[in-house]
Amino acid sequence: MSRRSLSLSGMVWRHLWARPLTTALNLLLLALGFAAMSSMLLVQQQAERQFQQDLAGIDLVVGAKGSPLQLMLSGVFHLDAPTGNIPASALPQLQAHPMVAQVVPLALGDTALGFRIVGTTVDYLALYGANLAQGQWRQQAMQTVVGATVARQLGWQVGQTFHGSHGLGEGGQTHADQAFTVAGVLAPTGTVLDRLILTPVDSVWELHDHHDPHEEPHEAPEEAHDAEDHQLTVLLVRYRSPLAAISLPRWINAQTSLQAASPALEAARLFNLLGVGVALLQGFAVIMLAVAALSVFLALSQAVQERQPDLATLRMLGASPWRIASMVLGEALALAALGVCLGLLGGHLLVHALALVPGLPPESTTRMTGWDWAEPEYALIGLALGLGVLASAWPTWLAYRASHQQLLHAVRYP
Repeated sequence: MSRRSLSLSGMVWRHLWARPLTTALNLLLLALGFAAMSSMLLVQQQAERQFQQDLAGIDLVVGAKGSPLQLMLSGVFHLDAPTGNIPASALPQLQAHPMVAQVVPLALGDTALGFRIVGTTVDYLALYGANLAQGQWRQQAMQTVVGATVARQLGWQVGQTFHGSHGLGEGGQTHADQAFTVAGVLAPTGTVLDRLILTPVDSVWELHDHHDPHEEPHEAPEEAHDAEDHQLTVLLVRYRSPLAAISLPRWINAQTSLQAASPALEAARLFNLLGVGVALLQGFAVIMLAVAALSVFLALSQAVQERQPDLATLRMLGASPWRIASMVLGEALALAALGVCLGLLGGHLLVHALALVPGLPPESTTRMTGWDWAEPEYALIGLALGLGVLASAWPTWLAYRASHQQLLHAVRYP
């Protein structure tokens, strides 16, 4: 680097911190605005990516009548209570349909220490390409395979026994007379499987067919199920042909007790609903950046007026108008660069801190991390430099046009 460029950068740096309070305030405004935008971009990208991974090529979700969005949230993402149960006879009926390639049954209703117990088949593992880190999947009742997050947070290993609790929330009645056994632990998949406890469907049926002697007599008919009246909660369907998307949902919805929901459509609807809140937060961040740009503009304009003696001296020593203007522009760009760097760092730290917040229910957590990078964040760097140029445009032009005679005249006759 040349002596001239070093001299210019050194002068820019000294002028920038000649007013430390003003510079610190401008940096704070810029950093807060960029931190807000960076954190929102990270959360949005990671949420969308997590949702796409959890969809795992599922074309249709079939369950009880109710809200399609609720059916998708409960059956695919396990973030809501199911709309109800459906007869187990619906499974072979759908499997026999010529437009259906695969049907994966899910039976919900119990939890263990906040993690959902899902009755299903080995096809559910294959749907997400899951592999076992320990043990094996055994098609025996009351044996389970736990996700990587469950095993890590609860410290469970193969051979661990535990009791489930009725219901999908805390405070449910514990099935103390029947214990589950961990037969396998899944390797991390980055999908919803990581926070689930999987067991054969027969386990769920056996658990709820069993009549607890401590229950009240009037509750027994609601809890007990006849072997011929077994129920499922959700059926995950994969099409044999894209043409099935036209006729199969209509055929299912015509059934008296069944409802079909398209995960792709419901996920898009969910993001549209969330987009309103995201737009408001983005608007707030834009306002903060606009205030920061205005503050930088005022600070530079005042600095040009205050430094007229220095600028006049530089012009008399042979400094060109462009060199004088470059000093003012350099201050703005340096301030913008520092602001966006601090903002990006703050945004990533904020997202990482959110992922470590204690007390969040396991079923509502997503795989957020501050070590990720969102592609739109590159645009924030360009936005920061653009704001710097915009905020310094008028002060830079004033410094460029002023001759040393005008500067000396302003110094003599302020």
